[in-house]
Amino acid sequence: MTQFSELGLAEPILKAVAAQGYTTPSPVQAQAIPAVLAGRDVMAAAQTGTGKTAGFTLPMLHKLQQGKRASANRCRALVLTPTRELAAQVGANVVEYSQHLNISSTVVFGGVGINPQMIKLRRGVDVLVACPGRLLDLYKQNAVRFDEVEFLVLDEADRMLDMGFIHDIKRILAMLPKKRQTLMFSATFSNEIRTLAKGLVQDPIEIDVSPRNSTAHSVEQWLIPVDKKRKPEVLSSLLRDNDWNQVLVFTRTKHGANRLTTHLQDRGITAAAIHGNKSQGARTRALSDFKNGEVSVLVATDIAARGLDIEQLPLVVNFELPNVAADYVHRIGRTGRAGATGEAIALVCAEELEDLEGIEGLIGKSIERRIQAGFEPSKPLPISRPKAPRKPKKAKQPKGFKDTFDREPRAARPANRNGAGRNSASKPANKSSNTGARTAANASGNRRPASTAPRRSSRTA
Repeated sequence: MTQFSELGLAEPILKAVAAQGYTTPSPVQAQAIPAVLAGRDVMAAAQTGTGKTAGFTLPMLHKLQQGKRASANRCRALVLTPTRELAAQVGANVVEYSQHLNISSTVVFGGVGINPQMIKLRRGVDVLVACPGRLLDLYKQNAVRFDEVEFLVLDEADRMLDMGFIHDIKRILAMLPKKRQTLMFSATFSNEIRTLAKGLVQDPIEIDVSPRNSTAHSVEQWLIPVDKKRKPEVLSSLLRDNDWNQVLVFTRTKHGANRLTTHLQDRGITAAAIHGNKSQGARTRALSDFKNGEVSVLVATDIAARGLDIEQLPLVVNFELPNVAADYVHRIGRTGRAGATGEAIALVCAEELEDLEGIEGLIGKSIERRIQAGFEPSKPLPISRPKAPRKPKKAKQPKGFKDTFDREPRAARPANRNGAGRNSASKPANKSSNTGARTAANASGNRRPASTAPRRSSRTA
C-alpha cells in the first residue's frame, strides 16, 4: 500500500501530515498528488470524507514552497469555495499543512468586515481561499490582483460551476493568467457540469475513485414514511427515545430551520440553526457549540451540506428531502467520514415521492423503509421507482456565454452611417422625415384615407 512518504512530497509537509495522524493516502490522494506534482490539470470526483482537500493542498504547497513569495496585493494560489464554512475549513487545512513552511495564507468571505481582509492582503499571500462575491469586492477596491496566480482550485466544483455562481466565476476567470494549473474537486459531477468544466482545463487527468455520485458504504441509510405535519413530532421522539446527543438535521428553507429549532427548544432539546440569514458570528458560534457538545442538534439548510467537517459525527437527519438529488449525497456525506461509520435517516412524506425517486436513481439503489411505531402515515408513501433526478432550474446565462469559458462575448452590431445604434437604425430620424415619406407615398398614388383624429404613438415616454 502506498505511503505519503512515497509520493514525492517535501519533508516539512510529511511532518505536518504525520502530526495529523495520517500515514496512508486515500485513493483520491494517491492519484491526485502525483498528477498535481507533475504539473497536470486535474478533475477529481470522490465521495465526501475521503480527503479531497489534502489531495490538492499538499502538492500545491510543495510546489509553492519552491518559488518566490507573492508580491503586494497578489496571491500565487487561488482556492474558490461556494460557502463560508468550506472556505474556513480549507483555510484551516492550509495552515495545518504549511506550519513548517515559509508559506502565507488567508481566507476571505462576506458577512464580516472587509478592512481586516484588505490589510492582510497588502503584503501579498501565497494561498488565498475565497468566496467569489467577497473576492470581487476586494478586486474592485484594488485590494487584490491576479497576475501572479499559478494555481486555480475550484473546491466543490459542481456547485461553483452551476448557474448560481457562473456570473462571478466568469468575471474572475477573465482576470487570471492563461498559463496556470487548474484543479477541480467535488463529490458529484453531473454530465452537464463535467462537459462545462472541460472548457476550463487543459488536457486534464480525470480521477474517479468511486462510482459517480455514489454514497459512502460506511453510511447506513434508511427512511421513515411519515405525514408532513407530524415530522417535528417524529424527530423529537427519535431524539428523546434514542438519547442522541449530536445530530445534524437538514431542512429545505431558512424559515423551516428556524421553526424546527424553536420546536425542539420548546421541548427541552438544545438546538441551534445555521443558514444564510444568520450573521457570520452567529453561524460560527452555532457550529462551535455543536462541535463542543453544548448543542445537541444543529438544524441547517444546504449551506452546511458542503464544508462542515465534524469529526466522528454519528448521525444526519434529512427532515426534508432536497430539491436537487446531488445535495442528498453531500448532506449525508457529513457523517461516515475518513473511514468512520455513520447513519443517515430521512423523514419522507408522500408529497416527496418524486424527490425520493430522483435520489434513489442517482445513488443507484433503493433506501430501506422503517415504520416508526405510533407515527404511521395516514397517507401512505407509494412504492418508489428510481429514475433519473430532475434537473434544477437554470438561471439566465451571462451574455455571450454558451457552453464553455473560452468563448468571447458577442460583438456589438456596427453603427449605421448616421452614427445611430441598432435600435435607431429602423426608426425615423425626425418628424419631418415622416412627413416627407407620407407626401412621397401620396404623390405616387398610394393614397391612404385621411383621418381627422390625431395618430397615437405606439411608443411611451
